[in-house]
Amino acid sequence: MAVESVYSEDEERLTITVKGRFDFGQHAAFRDAYERHAPRQVVVDLKDAHYLDSSALGMLLMLRDHVGEESARISVVNVTDDVRKIFAISNFDTLFDIS
Repeated sequence: MAVESVYSEDEERLTITVKGRFDFGQHAAFRDAYERHAPRQVVVDLKDAHYLDSSALGMLLMLRDHVGEESARISVVNVTDDVRKIFAISNFDTLFDIS
């Protein structure tokens, strides 16, 4: 599976791991990973993602809306330098904690 999700015991924190291509083909799996609850904190781990496109950016915005927009605590971790540049160009580094 290209998208895996793990909730903490108290379901306050969700970790979503994306593997391979993070593109529109992952839309349903990514949405399913967080839709059953609205956790207080979400970590999106991209250590095994080797491609990201504009639809992935849209999916991250949908996640942010679901979690609570301005109050959302979403971290995107293990990003490559190329992905970091995409986040900076699109100003996503102001919406998400990128590391």
